[in-house]
Parts: sequence; C-alpha cells; structure tokens
Amino acid sequence: MALIEIRVVSFGYLHGAPPAFAQLVLDLRAHFRDPHVDPALRHMTADDLPVRRAVLATPGIRELITATALLADAYDAGPAEAPLTIAVGCAGGRHRAATVAMALTKRLGKTGTAVRLAHRDLAKPVVER
Repeated sequence: MALIEIRVVSFGYLHGAPPAFAQLVLDLRAHFRDPHVDPALRHMTADDLPVRRAVLATPGIRELITATALLADAYDAGPAEAPLTIAVGCAGGRHRAATVAMALTKRLGKTGTAVRLAHRDLAKPVVER
C-alpha cells in the first residue's frame, strides 16, 4: 500500500474555502438536495439519524461515496507513500458534507488503511440563507 493515512474532512463553503491541503475535493452544493431547506432538519446535524437518512437517501449519494472510495484506491496504487486528504463540502458543512464524510470514512476504514475523520464546520451555527 502506498497510502499511509487517509484524512476525510467535511466543511461548509459558507464558512470558508476547502482545505488547501486536500488532494480531492467533493462539492455537493449544486448536485445534491440540501436538508437545510427542511425546517425539521435545519437545526440538526449529521450527528442526528434523520439527517443521515435524508442525505443517504438522496439519488446519487451512495454512488458518489463508492466512486470516491475507488479514487482513493487509485491513489493507493501509486508508487509513493503519502497521506491522502479528501475534503467534502456543502453549503454549511452540517448536513450533506458531514454525512458523506462519515459514510466515506466508514467505507474506507474497511481497507485496512488508517482513516481519520474531521468536521471543520459541523459544530458551527446554522447559516441563515
């Protein structure tokens, strides 16, 4: 294996740019339904089961997680030993990005490579839009 560690970082674009150190950045804003528009979910986060269910039920999300895991495999096949950072972003970083980052971390953890998860903006207040 070439990867010594995979870091998965969730973030919200409304709180700042993606982490500069990421090799892969997934931008979920334009293509995937935002739970923020549902008043029942707005003040919840990916730590709450209803949010995770809503995000993971979104068409295309599970396929994106699978495809991203395959991208990590491609990096792992490379000849250099280096960490890989995957940044997952949405508008506020509390719903879509955090849920996808959690699911991706769980999926990647099954490979035997060390995987660390960080949520840059999960605990920040809801951004009113």
